[in-house]
Amino acid sequence: MNAVSTATHVTIEPSILYFGTPVVLLSTENPDGTFNLAPMSSAWALGNVIVLGLGAEGQTARNLMSRPEVVINLPAPHQWAAVERLASLTGRHPVPESKPAGCRYEPDKFGAAGLRPSPSETVRPPRVAECPIQFEARAERVGRDVSGSFVIAEAVVGKVHADPRIVVPGTHHVDPGAWSPLIYNFRHYFGLGPELGHSYRSQTPRTR
Repeated sequence: MNAVSTATHVTIEPSILYFGTPVVLLSTENPDGTFNLAPMSSAWALGNVIVLGLGAEGQTARNLMSRPEVVINLPAPHQWAAVERLASLTGRHPVPESKPAGCRYEPDKFGAAGLRPSPSETVRPPRVAECPIQFEARAERVGRDVSGSFVIAEAVVGKVHADPRIVVPGTHHVDPGAWSPLIYNFRHYFGLGPELGHSYRSQTPRTR
């Protein structure tokens, strides 16, 4: 006979719902022509559109509303410490009251994170040189979400840069066995574990 499970779910009220999402670093242009760099973990792809969820009071959201060019940089798991060095910083001065306690203004985000800006080809904000994947994009639609507390930006990707070590040789495909995103899981950082399988739609089936 098959065992019958008696386990049940419990109802909880978590303070956050980051159930395991990739971290990205967004490069945007400030009003004075300098550049902001901000980490965020609400990003997902629809074809060549990356949907970004941003705090409405942050400098990134303000930048995108008036200067829509953006670079979406994807760090690798080992770069989590650089991401965390940015977490308590803001490009807005004075610091918005909505920011968590301990947040401080920092005009040089690249320097504070220990990362290097690299010139983009189609947009003004620089890429993060150390990030294995970089999307040059333009936020074509930016607006408030239904709660009014966040901004949703729909960014159309125009150019993709990838570290050749994570690209399947002779193709334009990222090798999922060589690339692992940095995952933000209930405010903890993780990488991916071993591959379990692949979708029937995969163009890079694993053979090893």
